[in-house]
Amino acid sequence: MIEATSCGGVVIFRGKILLLYKNYRNKYEGWVLPKGTVEEGEEFKETALREVKEETGANATIIKYIGKSQYTFTVPEDTVEKEVHWYLMMGESYYSKPQKEEYFVDSGFYKYHEAYHLLKFSNERQILEKAYNEYLALKKSNLWGSHKYY
Repeated sequence: MIEATSCGGVVIFRGKILLLYKNYRNKYEGWVLPKGTVEEGEEFKETALREVKEETGANATIIKYIGKSQYTFTVPEDTVEKEVHWYLMMGESYYSKPQKEEYFVDSGFYKYHEAYHLLKFSNERQILEKAYNEYLALKKSNLWGSHKYY
């Protein structure tokens, strides 16, 4: 068993959520949240921000830790047990540019119900739901976008 750790972000700008569309040789296809592997000596927050920037081109600020998801998948040589740490992030604009080297062919900001139904994996839908509820609570308290929160 190979253990792997990744970090990612639920990036929200003006109520819309940033998603990526991955298409790898038509085998791995679907909408996902930006995330990636922790590099040596990197803190989870740094990984999450770096991966969002690399995969989407978007600038974002971490608002808070949302939680983690876990799943396993197989590679030819072994089974990988992956843990992903997720952060709620505030985007700076609607700008995004999918990272072609990682087989991302599209990206964009979507309304919550659209994003929820577009996401390929149920564990990412659960993280989105948790992050969006947190966003709504902060917005209701007039804390979203204010630096007194983070």
